[in-house]
Amino acid sequence: MPSTESVKQFVLLLVGILLPLCVQAQSSKSFVATVTGFRTERAEVEVKPDSGDIVVGQLTSDTLAQKIAPGEKDLKKAETIAVTELAKGDRVLVTLEPDSTRIRRIVVMSAKDIAGRNEADRLDWQKRGVAGIVSAKNGNEIMLRNKTLTAESLITVTVNDRTSIKRYAPDSVKFADAQPATLPEIRVGDQVRARGDKSLDGQKVAASDLVFGTFVIEAGAISAIDPGAQEIKVKELGGNKLLTVKFTADSQIRQMFDMPPMAGRAGGAGMAAGGPPRGGPGGLPGGFDINQMIEHLPAVKLEDLKPGATVVISSTKGAKSDQLTAILLLSNAGMLVQMASAMKAANGAAAGAGGMGGAGMGGTNGADLSGLMGLGIGGMNQ
Repeated sequence: MPSTESVKQFVLLLVGILLPLCVQAQSSKSFVATVTGFRTERAEVEVKPDSGDIVVGQLTSDTLAQKIAPGEKDLKKAETIAVTELAKGDRVLVTLEPDSTRIRRIVVMSAKDIAGRNEADRLDWQKRGVAGIVSAKNGNEIMLRNKTLTAESLITVTVNDRTSIKRYAPDSVKFADAQPATLPEIRVGDQVRARGDKSLDGQKVAASDLVFGTFVIEAGAISAIDPGAQEIKVKELGGNKLLTVKFTADSQIRQMFDMPPMAGRAGGAGMAAGGPPRGGPGGLPGGFDINQMIEHLPAVKLEDLKPGATVVISSTKGAKSDQLTAILLLSNAGMLVQMASAMKAANGAAAGAGGMGGAGMGGTNGADLSGLMGLGIGGMNQ
C-alpha cells in the first residue's frame, strides 16, 4: 500500500499538470453552429450557434479548417481543407482564440454532404423500414398492426442487444430529439418505425434501428391562421374543442388533390369510378397507401392555408391535450375524413353481421382515424 504522503504528492503533481490545461480549455470557446453568411472583404464568417445569437468570426492565415463526414464522431478523421470551401448552410464546430473573435479551428460538415446522407438514409428507411402500431409483445418480438384505409397487416419486429432503440420526445417533431430507450418502455398502442433485414414476404424484420412514440391524429376545420406565431386554430370535427396547432421548421404541410365524391354504395364504403386515382400525379399503382400518397402531394406554406379548410394533423402526444406540434398537416382533407368515416361504417356493418369491427381511435365526427395512424411515423423527418 502506498503511504498517505506519497498519495498526496501524486495528487499535487496531477493537479499541477491538469490545472494549466483546464485554464487553457476554459479560455478557448467552442460551439456548434450553422454558417449563415460571409463578409469576404473582411475575411469574416457569420455563424448561428444552436443556442444564442449570430457570431461573426475572423478567419486568419492561422485558422485550421477541417472537413468531416456527416455522422462521424472521431475528429482524428477530419481532413484539412481551405477556408474558401466553406458554404452557407454548413454545420460547423467553431473554436475561437481566447478572448477573441478570431477562429482558431473550424470543423465543417458540409450541407451538401448532410443532404446526401439524409436522402440516402430516407431511401434506406423506405426500402428496409416498416411502421405500425404495437399490438402485442413477446420476449424480444414486437407485433405491429399496419392498418391502411383499405387493409390491415401484421408485422413482427425482432430486436437484439445491437438494436438502436429511441423514443420520440413529447412536443417534438425532430428525429434528432429522440432519446435512447429500452425494449420494456415500448407499450401496446405505441407507434413504431423500424428498419433492418426483412423476410422475403416483408412480414418479419430483424431491426437494426427502432424508434417509437405516442402519436395523435386530429381532424378539424381551420378557424384562424397566425403566420407570425407559426400556428393555427382548428375546431375539432364533431365537437366544439378548439385546438392550437404549432409549426416548426420540421413540420410538413401538404395539399391533397381534389378527389371525386364517394359513391353511395352499401355501407357507404364505395368509391366513385373504380376507387382512388391510379397513375399520374398522386397515382398509387397497386393499391391505396397513405404514406406513399403523401410522397406525391405538393408541399405548401402556412400562408397558403385558408380558414374553413378541413385538415388532418399528426402530432406527438404533448403536455396539453388542446395543443399540438404538427409533424404533418394535410389540407383539403375532407375526402380523406369521409373515407375514414366510410371505413368505420363498413366495419360496423361487418361487426353487426358477425365480422370483426374496427377498433381504431373511433369517433372524430364518426370517422375511424386509426387507418391514418401511419401519418405519425411516416411524416417524421429522419
